[in-house]
Amino acid sequence: MSSWKNSLLPGDWLTLLAGGVLVAWLFATLWHAGPAGKVRIRAGDAVFAIHSLDQERVIEVPGPLGVSRIVIHDHRVRFAASPCRNQYCVHQGWLARAGQVAVCLPNRVSIELSGEKGYDSLNY
Repeated sequence: MSSWKNSLLPGDWLTLLAGGVLVAWLFATLWHAGPAGKVRIRAGDAVFAIHSLDQERVIEVPGPLGVSRIVIHDHRVRFAASPCRNQYCVHQGWLARAGQVAVCLPNRVSIELSGEKGYDSLNY
């Protein structure tokens, strides 16, 4: 019984190498999101506000539990404070890339960054 390595010809190895290089190059150039330009803030089922990330500001968004505070600073956005118990939304930290999302489920408030998206497993 011969090994499959012995049955490959030099052209087969060249094809495998070229395919590997092509996949690595495509991953490096296409598999990332670009910087975000705007943030969409939702409260409940409605869009509360859409803001540019160019201007620094603090936005207070009312929800069922109280007010969530969202900060835009240095072309990034984050939940600075929220009345929810576990503070998962606050621990998400700064978001700066298109397609990133942070959600406060108990208070029904979310932020989503929009801009030029790259390829990923959801939007490919």
